Amino acid sequence: MCQNFFTGAKSIRRLMLLLLTVSTCITTYAQEVTTYQFRKVPPEKADEFVKRETTYWSKVAKKAIDKGAMSFWALLERVDGTENDPNYLFINSYPDLDADNGDIWNPAPLFPTIPIAKIETYSMSRVASQFFLRDQGWEQSSTTKPEKDFNYVIIVYHNSSDPNAFIEMEKRQWAPFIKTAMDNKQTKQVGWGNSIVLAPTGNNVRFNSVSFDLFPTLKSALLQEWKPDVKFPEAGLDSLMKMTKAMPDREIYRIVKVETKNQ
Repeated sequence: MCQNFFTGAKSIRRLMLLLLTVSTCITTYAQEVTTYQFRKVPPEKADEFVKRETTYWSKVAKKAIDKGAMSFWALLERVDGTENDPNYLFINSYPDLDADNGDIWNPAPLFPTIPIAKIETYSMSRVASQFFLRDQGWEQSSTTKPEKDFNYVIIVYHNSSDPNAFIEMEKRQWAPFIKTAMDNKQTKQVGWGNSIVLAPTGNNVRFNSVSFDLFPTLKSALLQEWKPDVKFPEAGLDSLMKMTKAMPDREIYRIVKVETKNQ
């Protein structure tokens, strides 16, 4: 009798653990997913590429955002790097990648009289890579106006031994620090966030999480000056360093155009 009871109790505990795991997975995968698509555009086609993206495709994205099929669209132009590097980055966020939202990238309903040949940008660009991420932390200065102050972003590519723990440590240690520093004008930085990479993963992928620092000017992004009285979270930074497998790469982008559900 007692043996049956304990066996039953263990089974119940295993069942509860399984249900909790499934519930967690369902909750996790119900969250929105962000894609980073890196494009290479020849210099002689860059102006036309940007014109078409900001004139046509940003409006197509805004329509999808207004319908709830997307929540964010952005076009970024890289301002550092070499001539062989991708020079544009699209950031798109979707509340549900598997939802049947129709052909949200069909421009015809918005521009019925304009031939697709005058709108499309794939013929003048090459997709270098694409990543799927999930946004995690976010902080911004209490006085910032995103449409005015979010002009440049440094994307920091982290490769850590445990990306989930790394993300959580950043949220516990760096997020409150940078929020206070921004609010107290101890830095020119006006926004910070981080994301974890969902795919691709593996030894050939050079990062498994990213963080991003936003600035109003290119000068402030390049210099990243701090006021003398700032006190860095040294214990937290040491913990992050212990999880770091390689020094992070950094890339600087100009924010060309953004569409969000808040506009």
